[in-house]
Formats: sequence, C-alpha cells, structure tokens
Amino acid sequence: MPTKSFPLSHSQLQEIVKKYPTPFHIYNEHAIRENIRALQKAFAWAPAFREQFAVKALPNPRIVQILHEEGAGTDCSSKAELLISDYAGVKGEEILLTSNDTPADEFQKAIELGAIINLDDISHLDYLEKNAGLPEILCFRYNPGDLMEGNDIIGKPTEAKYGLTRDQLFEAYRMAKEKGVRRFGLHTMVASNERRTEAFLFTAKLMFTLAGELKERLGIHVEFVNLGGGFGIPYRPEEEPLNLMEIGEGIHKLYEEMMVPKGLGDVAIMTESGRAMTGPAGWLVSTVLHEKKTYKDYIGLDSCMANLMRPAMYGAYHHITISGKESAPCDHIYDITGSLCENNDKFAIDRKLPKIDIGDLVIIHDTGAHGSAMGFNYNGKLWCAELLLREDGSIELIRRAETIDDYFATLRYPGSIIK
Repeated sequence: MPTKSFPLSHSQLQEIVKKYPTPFHIYNEHAIRENIRALQKAFAWAPAFREQFAVKALPNPRIVQILHEEGAGTDCSSKAELLISDYAGVKGEEILLTSNDTPADEFQKAIELGAIINLDDISHLDYLEKNAGLPEILCFRYNPGDLMEGNDIIGKPTEAKYGLTRDQLFEAYRMAKEKGVRRFGLHTMVASNERRTEAFLFTAKLMFTLAGELKERLGIHVEFVNLGGGFGIPYRPEEEPLNLMEIGEGIHKLYEEMMVPKGLGDVAIMTESGRAMTGPAGWLVSTVLHEKKTYKDYIGLDSCMANLMRPAMYGAYHHITISGKESAPCDHIYDITGSLCENNDKFAIDRKLPKIDIGDLVIIHDTGAHGSAMGFNYNGKLWCAELLLREDGSIELIRRAETIDDYFATLRYPGSIIK
C-alpha cells in the first residue's frame, strides 16, 4: 500500500520535541531546493525563466531566502509580503506585486522597491498613477472567462474576482502605453492544485495567442509571459506527482510554434508556484492529548485548524502518520480533531490509522504551503513555531511560537483595561 515519508526517525523527532514543544510546522530545506530545481529544469529551454514564488503559500523570510538562492523571485499581494521579499534579499524586478483591491500604500511600497506591478483591473491604472506613480514595467492579469473551467479551489473564471476580460485587457495596455509606460509583461492565474498537463498547455496557448495579438494590434512586445502557478501536488499516497518535464516540453513546443514566428522568441517565461515548491516539504507535528469515545472515536491533538485550515475550509485530504507506528496495521477508525470551538475543526474524518495512544506524535503531511500561512487567532489560539530541517541535518528555528503576550499586545493601548 502506498505511503508517505517523513525525513526524521521517531527518535530524532522525540529529541526535537524536547527543545521545541508541539505543535510546530517543520520544513525540509533539501526538498525545497530539489523542487525548484525540477521546475527550472522543465523550463531550461526558455530564453529566460524565473519562478516567482507565491509568498502567500509560506510567508517566511528564511524560506523565501532559500528559494531566492536558487534563483526565484517572489509574487506578492500585500505590503507584508513585499517586506518579506526585501528582508530575504529579493530585489527590484525580482519582485512582482499582483494587485487585488490594493490600497495606495502597497502600490507605493512596490514602486519604492522597484517591483513589477501586475494590475488586476483596468480601473487600477488611474488609481496607481494618482497614488503612487507609474512603474518602470507594468503587467495586467487576464481572466479568460468561460474559455477555462477553473476548479473547486479557485472557482470558475467567470465567477472569480480576479483579472481583466479580453476587451478590457487590450484597452488597458493601450491606455498604459499612452500614459508613457514602455515595458510590459502579461499574466494569468486560473488554476490551483491542478494536476492535468493539458490544463497548463491550454493556458500557455491562450497566453501566447494574446502576446502575439498585443504585438500586432498595439505594437507591444511583452518582456515576459507569466503563466501563473497552480502546479498541484499528490496529497494522497496513491496519487502520482505532476510530470513537470512533460508540461515544460509541451509549453516549449507551443512557444516554438506560436511565439518564435511572430518575433517573440526572446520573451521570458515566468511561473508563480507556491504549493509545488514548499507543500510536500512541510509537516505539522502534534501531540495526542485526548481520546474520546462517544458516537465515534475521536483523537484530540494539541493543534487545531488555526494551524492547518485546509481540511476544514476545503474538505482537503492531508495524509496522517503516527511517529514510530509507521508499520503498524491501520485497524482503527478515528476522527482526528483540534481544540477549536467549531465542529469542523477536524484534520481527518473516519480515517483508518494504527491504534493511537495519549502522547503519540502525529505527523500531518504536505503542510508546507497554505498551512501556517493561513493561521489565525480565533478562540485566542496562538500561531505555532516553524522549524527548518537544514541540509546538514541540523534544526533551525525560523518562526518562534506566538505567546499570550503577543496575542494581547494589540489590546494594550493608552486607556486599555489590560495593563
């Protein structure tokens, strides 16, 4: 039966827990570096290629620094993410700000950093010019509408709040050119956790067609085409990983057929993965606190959906193993739950697992993207620590656990009842 691996032995994990109490997320540096290298290999044919790591997936400066060392830039959607990029050594046009109902101060910070600005709506062009000035290089996000079906996570493009229609797109580029912008890129993002090769090829075909039409109709020779992210990962042990080389070669063929004949053979390719870079390289480690037997058998952990929201929010599957019991028969059925005062605070429902005992260490897999990143303080729950398993085998603290003093910090102000 297929299974999933964890890079530490039971005894190693027990030693780590002595220094860093659970719950915590732990990330594997070597796996992250291997993931981005595999993506770069798939697009090595491009005249230039850069992965713009989607900071929202794992907004930790140390992780961003590691990916930057491997050649990645960043895709940001907030001032904090811009600052994380800057702290991690990502500079200038290595940074992409993808606007999304963006306030003026975020545009201003992006301009200050020299970032590429990717606008989400035609109306944002005037807002940007008025509040921050126009950038050196500008990009617009295309929403293909009913040309693409979307998926359960990101939704149907026709119902998505993101991007410009085809007609708006050409008008926006025309307006930007008239305002004096001379350098442009082209962007879309229409999939999330997509694992079908043909979906990425269809996206590339759409974008290469648009790039050709922008040159023909407006004389705009884009510098890059950002194909977005959405590269899926196998959350279930029986699922096959995405064939990145097949995707890369398929897009290469389309590039040669559609871009090169139109004089666009120098256009760079970008992607903005998050999940595919860090998702499989992260785990949430928790300790079993309680076992409850009522109408079902429940195992209560010291973590909750504040540490990993995806199962409750999307009904998403995350594989679970019990440290030290990896070879034991899965002859018990449990709901694995957290302590949040919400009934959907469950990591797994009716999951077949080995017999679980109080004090066992539970490993929840594939939490390296949209895990800690989606944390929150509902019920006064505190953010847990994040650890990095270095390539030399050492453990590095890259986010300390939030404290109760941190939680109350914003409630202490002149005149507050909290002293």
